[in-house]
Amino acid sequence: MTDTIRIAIQKSGRLSEDSLKLIKECGIRFDNGGGKLKTAATNFPAEILFLRDDDIPGYVEDGVAHLGIVGQNVSEETNRTVDTVHKLGFSKCRLSIGVLREQEYNGVQDLDGKSIATTYPRLLGEYLAANNVTAHIHEISGSVEIAPSIGLADAVCDIVSSGSTLLSNGLKEVETIFRSEAVMIAGKNLPAPQQALLDQLLFRIKSVQVAKNNKYILLNCPNESVDSIIEYLPGMRSPTVLPLAQKGWSSLHSVINENDFWENIEKIRQAGAEGILVIPIEKMIL
Repeated sequence: MTDTIRIAIQKSGRLSEDSLKLIKECGIRFDNGGGKLKTAATNFPAEILFLRDDDIPGYVEDGVAHLGIVGQNVSEETNRTVDTVHKLGFSKCRLSIGVLREQEYNGVQDLDGKSIATTYPRLLGEYLAANNVTAHIHEISGSVEIAPSIGLADAVCDIVSSGSTLLSNGLKEVETIFRSEAVMIAGKNLPAPQQALLDQLLFRIKSVQVAKNNKYILLNCPNESVDSIIEYLPGMRSPTVLPLAQKGWSSLHSVINENDFWENIEKIRQAGAEGILVIPIEKMIL
């Protein structure tokens, strides 16, 4: 279908859940129940393919899928000819080197001549080469963390989120070689209909992302406090100020970045604000 865009996502796991959540937050409805490998949106010209994560870049490169949502680490490791069109801000992790907890470690040069087990030989190889370290890369497909304890390797290089998996296997994290998050990738030279649909989808995604970082705030304050409170609540253009039924008081409505809110809340209260309400924003069009 020339007027449909095909989006490949991971078929299971946290990345899959977060990808589906984002698509739904963009107002795109679809049925993904029953272990389907493909589904079509009901209100947007899109098909969703459910694939293994390390297969997604290849499907996008070959044009089977126009877009893919995948970890940046996977996209870089597979080294397919695709474009990273947008960082999505979820599924953040890092690719790190770990060694046995009791092992003394003074720096990356300690890895020279050692054996390192990993499922990311390309990224690890580039890191070692950049640091003039010669080590044997032992590529394995899973259970990387147990490699040192069974004598398969001296160290590991694997994805780390909290670090608990390394700790539970008697390892400590010593080097971070790559920081990753979910990204949207696209094939080179998309046909015009798919490029137009990608532009529409990116517009929706950015609106959702901006909204998540901002909050809608409503408060009451004496009229003489309005100007001083506005200093901390500039809004998208300027706050809305409405008179209350009680004379001498106003209601102030604005949008504020969540980080700025927590930094300024005490100043806003000290300036005379009362009855402060902070409300999530679903979409935000700038």
